[in-house]
Order: sequence, then C-alpha cells, then structure tokens
Amino acid sequence: MASIHFLGAAGTVTGSRFLLEHQGKRVLIDCGLFQGRKELRQRNWRALPVPPRSIDAIVLTHAHIDHTGGLPRVVRDGFHGPVYCTSGTRDLSALLLPDSAHLQEEEARYANKEGFSKHHPALPLYTVEDAERALKLFETFGYERPREILPGITLTFYRAGHILGSAVCVFHLERTNQRVVFTGDLGRYHAPILRDPQTVRSATTLVVESTYGNREHGDTQPVDALCEAVLDACQRKGMVVIPAFSVGRTQELLYHLRNLEAEKRIPELDVFVDSPMACDATPIYLKHAEEHDLDMAAIVKRGESPLATKRTRFVTSPQESREINQVEGPGIIISASGMATGGRILHHLKYRLPDPRNTVLFVGYQSEGSRGRRMLDGEKEVKIHGQMVRVEAKIRTVSGFSAHADWTETLRWMDGFEAPPRQTLLVHGEPAALQALKEKVEARGWPAYIPQHLEKVELAE
Repeated sequence: MASIHFLGAAGTVTGSRFLLEHQGKRVLIDCGLFQGRKELRQRNWRALPVPPRSIDAIVLTHAHIDHTGGLPRVVRDGFHGPVYCTSGTRDLSALLLPDSAHLQEEEARYANKEGFSKHHPALPLYTVEDAERALKLFETFGYERPREILPGITLTFYRAGHILGSAVCVFHLERTNQRVVFTGDLGRYHAPILRDPQTVRSATTLVVESTYGNREHGDTQPVDALCEAVLDACQRKGMVVIPAFSVGRTQELLYHLRNLEAEKRIPELDVFVDSPMACDATPIYLKHAEEHDLDMAAIVKRGESPLATKRTRFVTSPQESREINQVEGPGIIISASGMATGGRILHHLKYRLPDPRNTVLFVGYQSEGSRGRRMLDGEKEVKIHGQMVRVEAKIRTVSGFSAHADWTETLRWMDGFEAPPRQTLLVHGEPAALQALKEKVEARGWPAYIPQHLEKVELAE
C-alpha cells in the first residue's frame, strides 16, 4: 500500500515536506524550511520522523526556501541520494541555499556576540558547506520527459508557472498503476515571462496547494496601477522605492517597467536593482529560454532585453548601494526584502521615507506585524536600525502581482483532469483557505481531505 506522510505544509503554508512511500521505497517531495511564527520555526530543529539515510530520493517542485531550505540539514544528517528537479530549480537553488546558510551562520554569530541564545555556543541550523554538499546531489531533467527515478517509480515534470523551474510532479507507481500528482505551488494564467501552468490529465491522488483557497485576485490591472504610481512620483520629482523579493517579483517588475517605457507610458528613468541576489537571478531567467512565454521570447528574438529598461543599473557592491542616496528623483529603486523586514531596502527606506516627494510602493502581501504592514496601516514612524524614522513619503500598494493561483485559477487547472482523482488532499494553506477550497472541491463532486501535520494517509488504488 502506498502512502504519503505529511511532514510539513499541512495546516500551514510553510515547510513543504511530503514523504511518498511505495514498495519499500521512500521519496521526499520538497524539503522546505519552516518560516513565520516561532512555533513553526522551531520545527526546523527537530529531526525528521524518518532517518534521512532511509530516504531513497528527494524531488523538488521549485527553488523557494519554504520548499528547499531544509535540504542542507537533511544532507548533513545522512541523506546521500539523488535530488531531482528541473534545471531552472537547480540554478536558482544554487543562489538561494548558500544564501540561506549564510543567514543561519550570521544569526548564530550574532546570538553568540550578544549572548541571547539559550545554547552555548549558538550553532547555525546548517552551514554554507552543508548547502554546497546538498547542491552536489542535484540531478536535472526536462519537462514532459518521464524518468524512472527508483525501481517502479517514474517521475514526470509539468510546468507549474509559479517561478522559473517550478514543476507539477507526477509519479507513476507501476505495480499498483497509481498516479500521484503534487502541484507544488501553482502559478497564474497569462502572467508575464513564464508559460502558463500545464494541464495534467489524470491522477488517482492529487495533492494540491491551497495558499489562496479563499481569495480571488480579482480583475485588478497591476500594470496600470504601477504606471500611475510612477507617473505620480515623477510629477513630484520623487523616487519610487519598491520592496520586492529578489527571485520572481523583481524580474516581473523589470519586465513591466521595460514595456511601459517602450510604450512611452512612462518616461525613461534611472532604475536601480539593489539586491545582489536579484542581480544574479535575472540572468538565470534570461538563460532559460525553454521557460519563456511567447511575448518574452519575441522580445529576446528581436535582440532586446526583456528584463531591463534603457537606464537600469544592477547594483551589487555596498558602496554602489550607498551612492544611490545621492541620486535625486525621479527614479525607481527595487530592493529586497519584499516585506521590508531586512536587507538593503531598509537603508533606502531610512533615507527616503522622511521626504514627501517619494513613494514607497508595496507589490506583494505584507504579513501581520511586518514593517511593511505597519506602514500600510498608516503608522507615522517606523523603527529602522534602532532609530525611529518619520513616514512622510506616500505609501501605496498594488495588488495583483501574486505568483500564486487563486481559487478560481486552481479550479481552472483542475478542470484539465479527464476524471476526478479518487482522493484530493489539500495542503500549503492556512486553515481558513484550506477549508474554503475543500468546500469548493467537494461541490464539484470530488472527495477532498485536509491532512494534519505528521499524519500518514494511505493512497487510493
């Protein structure tokens, strides 16, 4: 009997880890880091319920840290099998995993310096060396190319459209003729740069994400709102400061800004991309032509850059970053992190927030308690680097840039099945989103179930 052991992303949107067991073989689908609340982060320090050495293979749906960030620790604890993914996921993981490890090392170093850890000495969850060892285990193959990864288990990747390299993973279990489908994170239809999510025709078991199970993106026109925000700041001769995640969101913004400029809807402006990771990730997006949608491919074919305006500058060194403070508006600064919780964006906010000519434009979800949410909620002062900074700049938000399918798009993707799966298991969502999507799936006549953390579910044959 095949089963799935839900080791993460069950009842929450983080720490994606699903252990598929079949005929004595174990495949771990995703090996994510738990992020967010303290009680979730503490799970990162607990040993897996199964010995890592007993896992025969790991399969990654995409490179985001909540799907890959636990991998270095599992490798350190004894896993030594292959890690299967697309080439895009491998290339982005080569940026994200060492960076995550570096942050772990820095956090431990700071805890030892300040003496606030309960552990003496404080140790990182894993090291850069652990991350590099994990990356050596990666093996890649392309979409729609079935591969037997273990005796009796064949894996096929289909495009998920979420970020570069993201894949829906379809497992064919030969002896029982079961077909187990993991969506990973589903992307949106008609989003720029990447091709749409691919249709999967059949499954006996479907494991589907539910991040936006109770929300719709609506008919928002984010590009028009972006254009209006830039023009408004230009009239005031101010800078537009955009906190944005380095992988995915930054590239999408560059694509839209480039098109707005080409269409003469906005003037030629200095655009600073001040994030070393975004600077490294952007060429990776350009490199993977197999991922590009038709519009992106057409721009490349004309010999133009789809991910840069005429005056885009990719900023890598701290000195170059500081020099942006000397630039008068109008202009645009795109920097990480996306929720203004850390990184270089804080230096720009500290310098630009007190000036009413400037605009801070949020283009992604701002979680409760984050610095970004507090600004959106109208706070007139925020603490940055231990100092209270006045918020005189205009604070704006643009919705509609999410890389996650909402519930209508998820159901649209599910419409591609020729017959309902025998079981649909809902994961990667908060309780309200999970329950809402469950009701919508059941209304279609499909049996649906919400697994609990650490629950093992036997699969229908």
